[in-house]
Amino acid sequence: RKFLRASHVAETFLATWAPEESKRDFLDKTFHELQRTDRGKAVIFEMARFLSEQTTFPDLRNWEDSAQKITDATKAVSELKTYLKTQEEEIRSEKEREEAKTKAREERQRIQRSLTDKAKLQQRLDALHLAVGTQQGGYDFQEWFYDLLDFCEIQNRRPYVSAGRQIDGSLTYDGTTYLVELKFTGSQADATDVDSLRSKVDDKADNTMGIMVSISGYSSVALSQASGRRTTLLLVDAMHLYLFLSGTLSFGDIISRLRRHASQTGEAYLAAGRFGG
Repeated sequence: RKFLRASHVAETFLATWAPEESKRDFLDKTFHELQRTDRGKAVIFEMARFLSEQTTFPDLRNWEDSAQKITDATKAVSELKTYLKTQEEEIRSEKEREEAKTKAREERQRIQRSLTDKAKLQQRLDALHLAVGTQQGGYDFQEWFYDLLDFCEIQNRRPYVSAGRQIDGSLTYDGTTYLVELKFTGSQADATDVDSLRSKVDDKADNTMGIMVSISGYSSVALSQASGRRTTLLLVDAMHLYLFLSGTLSFGDIISRLRRHASQTGEAYLAAGRFGG
């Protein structure tokens, strides 16, 4: 009774043990009932675990054949321990297989969602080209760009006003905060656009840089004006955006590649076609 209680067999069931019923008969009945439910099977497993940990057999002493009984019991416990170990390994292997299947399924779903969301981003950008140069197109492009950052899980802040100046927003990547300037115009960004962004950056903390995104690219004067010793600007155009949308690189990788190029050469712009070099 003590052992069965320790194994969490219900008192109500123990109360059914008739005085004339032998232990063997009661145990036969007990195991039959326990096998009916998952909880009962767990109780049986717990009993087996308790028994497998038994190292002494005081109840088997002082019998005529005590030595044989203890030998048999020791062997039975050893076999039970081996069996339980095998079962646990099978359960663990099955669990690992199921976890691997679940992980693979979730990864496939994540990739599918990613492809779907990225396809939607590209469709939205393609549709926006008809509105290039319009005020509404600029607002829509701004919304699109920050949706892209959210999709890439890049920390960002949408447009705000600082010290009376309109800031198109900011993003923080790899420990650096970049002020964002978005140009959704039919003409290329020029030197005055670059100067405007640089002046905003210069008003901020030392570790602040600027990213300009111009859908129509940059004039040669703008490229020259943005570059130089210790430039704080990175220039992004439509080809960089499509480099991300095509799945070639993450947007974070694009920022890192532009930043590395600027550090190595002082050039704020690196054409998407030269990223392999």
